[in-house]
Formats: sequence, structure tokens, C-alpha cells
Amino acid sequence: MIKQSDKDLAAELVKRGHLTQAVSDQLLSGIENSSKSLKDHLIENNTLSERVILEALSATLNLELIDLKKISVQKAVLDKIPVRFAWYFKFLPINISDKKLTLATSSPLNIKFQDEIRVHLGLEPKIVLAPESDILDALNKYYGLAADTVDKLSKEAEKDESSVFKTDVWIEDLEKQTDDATIGKLVNQILLEAYKQRATDIHIEPYREKVRIRYRIDGVLIDANIPPAVKELLPSVISRIKIMANLSIVERRLPQDGAAVVKTKEQDLDMRISTIPTPRGESMVIRILPVNVRLLSLERLGLDQKHLKTFRELVKRPNGIILVTGPTGSGKTTTLYACLNEINSPDRKIITLEDPIECEMEGITQIQVNPKVNMDFAAGLRSTLRHDPDIIMVGEIRDLETAEIAIRTALTGHVVFSTLHTNDAASGITRLIEMGLEPFLVASSVEAFVAQRLVRIICPKCKEEVSTPLLEIREEIAKSLSMKVKDVKIFTGRGCDYCNKTGFRGRTAIYEMLLISDNIRAAILDKQRASFIKKLAIQNGMKTLRQDGWQKVIDGITTPSEVVNITMKDEELISLKKQGIEIPKEETQKSAENKRAEKQSSENKKENVSVKVREIDPHILSSKDTHQDARTYPRVNVSLPLRYSVVRQDKDNPGKIITENVEHSSITKNISAGGVRFVSGYALRAETILELRIQLHDDERSIDCLARVCRVEEDSMSAMFSVVAYYLDLSSASRVKLDNFVKAKIKEKEQKQ
Repeated sequence: MIKQSDKDLAAELVKRGHLTQAVSDQLLSGIENSSKSLKDHLIENNTLSERVILEALSATLNLELIDLKKISVQKAVLDKIPVRFAWYFKFLPINISDKKLTLATSSPLNIKFQDEIRVHLGLEPKIVLAPESDILDALNKYYGLAADTVDKLSKEAEKDESSVFKTDVWIEDLEKQTDDATIGKLVNQILLEAYKQRATDIHIEPYREKVRIRYRIDGVLIDANIPPAVKELLPSVISRIKIMANLSIVERRLPQDGAAVVKTKEQDLDMRISTIPTPRGESMVIRILPVNVRLLSLERLGLDQKHLKTFRELVKRPNGIILVTGPTGSGKTTTLYACLNEINSPDRKIITLEDPIECEMEGITQIQVNPKVNMDFAAGLRSTLRHDPDIIMVGEIRDLETAEIAIRTALTGHVVFSTLHTNDAASGITRLIEMGLEPFLVASSVEAFVAQRLVRIICPKCKEEVSTPLLEIREEIAKSLSMKVKDVKIFTGRGCDYCNKTGFRGRTAIYEMLLISDNIRAAILDKQRASFIKKLAIQNGMKTLRQDGWQKVIDGITTPSEVVNITMKDEELISLKKQGIEIPKEETQKSAENKRAEKQSSENKKENVSVKVREIDPHILSSKDTHQDARTYPRVNVSLPLRYSVVRQDKDNPGKIITENVEHSSITKNISAGGVRFVSGYALRAETILELRIQLHDDERSIDCLARVCRVEEDSMSAMFSVVAYYLDLSSASRVKLDNFVKAKIKEKEQKQ
């Protein structure tokens, strides 16, 4: 017999034009002898979307259809509704008032769970409608990831772990449905959530009072919302993952590395698993690598038209070495894979040496480096030459032996791709020479150094233009790109559900391509410094990392803070090119003055940090009274843009300070005319000297001064540091300006209260 509620729903769908009368009659007759409702039948057969059906139900039942992403649920409400209860009946408690529970459900005709609420909770249910997928996402958000599984496991009696684990299955199905609460199900939910969030790594970290699980998304670690009860299940979770990776579950004192394969509906995932012992248990990191990854083309790497044309010419050269430089996690391997994908053809033999193999490529012989059996890059490269390759990719040049073999391979008519860990393209030259290579070998074999970094892309769903961008940022962008300040437009992400409230979704690369020209070859043979070679490259037309980053800011792809945090200032070098100033030939001679300068900069070359040097009164840095004076000024909690660089004193000349050209972007937590507290992603040591730039107003220049770090506090939840510093050389005018600003803010807050 057909229920009246199904007839009403069918009539409403016909009225709205989603079904014809004939189809409606056919559907009703199809469920006449079934226990299924019309709603369930339509969803299971993908006849109509759940939202369309709920809109019709909202009209027939006179119930409100709400968007759960736009509401917030109080913790007091969640505490009164058991997590197992909410998960079992798939509803979200929204509000409790006068013994009435407002709840969101996708099954308003399920009378059973409404009666259960009345009996067990003593509350009268008030129904509103929401899609089931939104309800499940909200349950994860408010109760925590896999809260139902954790709750069931924590309340069960102790079980033998061997009954829980299945070790005979090589590939774990993450999306296999089961109602049983097992450790395996909990692990699958953690891994599946990481995959859905586009995470590249999962960090499982035990502490004294809690366990923290974090996902690395777009290069940034984000806390997973997990129930506190996971702490009691950590040993079982670690053991389960160890079994999947074929690691020893009894060995908890030594680090272990392993691999496993799991599958989702879309594809298989390769997991690289590493554990290390800590005082509170084992800490684990899981790297997630899609097995069937779609290789990027050169067009999709983030290259502009000029860089793209240059790159295509480079990869198609008949011999020579092309080196991609950058720190770990800067996308070097992805760029190399894109290069190989560009030139891969049946008439070429391509061999790669990798550690590890991150992507399987058809038509290419890939070799996994294994140092445990003395199969390192150097040994593999020697054997590779006996296999008649046309193109070789070496994962990384780590030592002199590997570098020598790679260069001699290039000199004998092969194309070699590899990577180096340096801060910019020019530093790659000095790194090879410092390894012990002869300059003439570097000059004759290397075709180009390509430096790269990754920047986050502004979320397209919440992208908006910044109405009052910082004046100094606009001036630097305008100067770097030869634009007018008024033409500089900057965008940012407001933060939405699509980007997980971060304002970013996805990453792209910025590049710096240093081609080995004749004048650069001469500089290499003369063993010139990296900074000198970079000047020559800029005169030859090289676009620096900072410039490429600024171009992506202007194009609305990323934000200035992303560029500032990963690139070094190079305005002095850019000015040489803009003014057309030629570097005097006398600088190429090895004068005594040059030799002293090279000795002075040897420490800087080892650290691969571009620096600037200036004179200062040494008494300013040795003053201790300023710290006490900082407490006499009023302080206000306010968020202001702040940039800082690390400064150090010259050992031989106390009146000279050396400032890193790497500027870090941050915001203040509170500020006074005597000192400032700000947020840092890096652990700065107490007594560290900083060069600060504080922006009080968007349309004014920043207040610049030196400051000394007096205290650093770690926020264990956000993995950030709170840094307290007091000013050292703040001018009287700037101090008065700061003091007036703070007093005005305090007065403004008092008036609001």
C-alpha cells in the first residue's frame, strides 16, 4: 500500500516540474509492495538529487530547509546529546530551548528516532531539513573525526588485538562500509578524511594529555578535529598502521620506515610510513602518494609564456645538465616529472634514479635507490650508463662522486636532469664548486639552474580585492615590475568552507631561470660569488623568484604574504637592470679587497642566505635598560601587519650588523611604544636581534627599528610561537607616534564598552 506521504511528495515533484505524471505513477507503483519510501527510491536510483527532494518535502510537510554551513552549534547542546545517538540516527542537534530539541535530519518521516529522543532524552523534537551529506560533515566538525567509532571503542571491554587486525590483506579498502567499531575502521576514517581534504601528509603526535593528528594541506599543517578519547586508542592505531606497512608492532624503541597501499573509490594510494619513539609514545608521519597520479604538463606548472618557451628549449637540447634547485617540498620532483613527460617518446631511452619513486611513468625505466645495500645515486648512475640511455634523471646530487659522474655523463652526450638544495639559482653554482668540482667542468656541462618555490593559490570561491593594501608592498611590486603604484591591485581569500577557512586552495610554482651564458661562464671560471653571478644573470634578462612571485600577485593568483615568506628581497639587483648600469670589468680581477670580501662572505655562502650589511652604534645592541623602559608604556591588543628579518653582529666589527634579506610576514598580538608581541611560525631564540617593520596604517610607511627578543612561548595547538620583543633604536618621533596610536586604540575600546 502506498503511503500518503509518498503520494504528497510525488504530487509536489510533478507540480515543480521535476517529474511527469506518467513517471510519478510508475514510481509509486514500483514502491507499492516495497518497504522503501519514495524519497529513498529516488536517491538510490539517482533519479533526482537529495536537495531537490528535500525542497519538495519542505513544501509538503511545512518544514524549514536550512544550510548547516551557515549555522553554529553551541558546545552545551552537543554535550547533552550522546555522540552515538546522533550518529546512529544521523541527525545534528542545533538548539535546546524549553525542553525542545531543534535538530536537522534528512529523514523527517522516521518516527522511530523521534520517539527515542522523547523517551531517552526527555526532549520534544523540532524537525528541520538538511541533506544527509551536510549532516555527516557537521557531525565530524562538531563531535570530531570518527567520533562514533572512537566512542564505541572506548566503551567496549578489552579485546585481543589479534581479533581486530587482518594482516592477510595487502590493499586496504578505505571506503568499505561496516557498522562494527574496530581500530581498522577508525584508521580507515582518518586516512579517508585526509584524502578527501587533499592532504599530502598525516602527522600523529602523542603528548602528555592528548594526541594531536594534523593534515598537511597545501603545504600547511592543519589540526584534525578528533575526540579526546583517541588518546587511549593511540597504541592500537599505531599498531594497526604498522601491520598495514609490514612493520614490527613490538619494536617501539627504534625508528621504522615502511610502505602500504590502500584504495578509495577513485584510485589507489601509496603510503610511506615513518615512526620515531618519543617519551609519550611513538610519533608517526604518513606520506600520501596517489599511485595513478595525473602528470602535469609544463603549461600547468605555473610557468609564464617566456619561462615556458625557455624551458621547452632547455629540455630539448641534445646534451648537458639542467639542475632544479630549492628546499625540500618546493615541487622540484614534480617539475622534473613534467620535463620527462614532455620529452618521453618511443625513440628515446629514459632512466631515472629516485629516492623514493613518487610516480610510475610508462615508457621510462625507474630505479629505486637503496643505501642499505650500497645502491646509492653514484652506484646507480655508474650502472645506468651501461644501459645506453639518452636521458637520465638523478633524484638529487648529494655528494662529489655523484656530481662528477653526472657532469662527465653530460659531457659524453647525454641529457641529465637533477636537483640541488640551494636558496636560489646562482647559489647552485657555488654549491657545486664547494662540493669539490672544478669550475671548468661546471661551466662546460651545466646548461641552466632553475630555482623554484611553491605558493598557495587564492581560493576562487572567496577571492576578493584588498581595498587598502600596504603602501610599502605596493611600492615594492611597482618598482620590481616597472608599474605605477596606483595600478597595483592585490587580492586575498576571505575564507570559506571550500578552502577550509584558509583562503587558499591548491598551490602553484614561482621560478627563477639562470641560463649559462658566455659572461656567466667567465664568472664561474673566475670563481665569482653567487651575488655577482646573479647580477650578471639579471642584466641578461633573468626574472628573479621575487619578481615572478609579484607577477602572480598582480595576476590575482596568490597573496603578497606568500611571496614575502619564501623569497629574498632583490631590489638592489633589480635596480642595476632598470638603470642599465654595467658591472665594471675591474670587479672580475682578484684584488686584495675582493679576496677580503670573499672571506667575509664565506659564512654567508655556507648558509646560502643573501644578506645586507650596515653600520650601527654598538652601544644600542648592548643596552639592557630598554627592556625595563618597555613596561612603562600602555599596551593594547591589536592585529597589525608586521615583517621581520633576523640580524646578527659582525664578529670582527661590533659596529657592523648583518641582516638576512629573507623577510618573514606576521601579525602583532599586542603592542606598545616600548615593545611588541607577535606571532611567528619559527622558533626564535631569546636575545635574537630582529629588524622590524610595523604597519600602523595601510596608507602610511611602516615604522622600522631594531628589536631584541626577550621571551618566546609555544602554542602547542597551533604549532606557532608567540614572540615578545622590545625596541632598541626606535626614534623619538616613531615612539610618540606609537604611543599615540596605542592610547587612541585603548580609548576606542573603552567607548565601545
